[in-house]
Amino acid sequence: MPSVTFILADGTERAVDAPNDISLLEVAHKNDIPLEGACEGSLACSTCHVIIEDQAVFDDLPEPTEDEEDMLDLAFGLTHTSRLGCQIMMNDSLDGLRVKLPEATRNMSVA
Repeated sequence: MPSVTFILADGTERAVDAPNDISLLEVAHKNDIPLEGACEGSLACSTCHVIIEDQAVFDDLPEPTEDEEDMLDLAFGLTHTSRLGCQIMMNDSLDGLRVKLPEATRNMSVA
């Protein structure tokens, strides 16, 4: 089973198992990681914004859809390796994925 490390806003790291074929947002929720997901993964907000730590991993992800790019434009702390957690589906090739949570979202502060 793949694993993913979430880097929380305070710098704390939490490595968790990430079953295949569920979204990164779902992985976070199953492990009490404070990744909001206000729209419950329906691609209608930017509150599950994550920052992919490794450029090569980011480059290997499927391209974001136009809808995802539109929502990312609303994200707090957007970077060149930002993605929405609801749009990243876990699979074996993502084993060891490291993602950083931004310090805040448009809906709540997580700092």
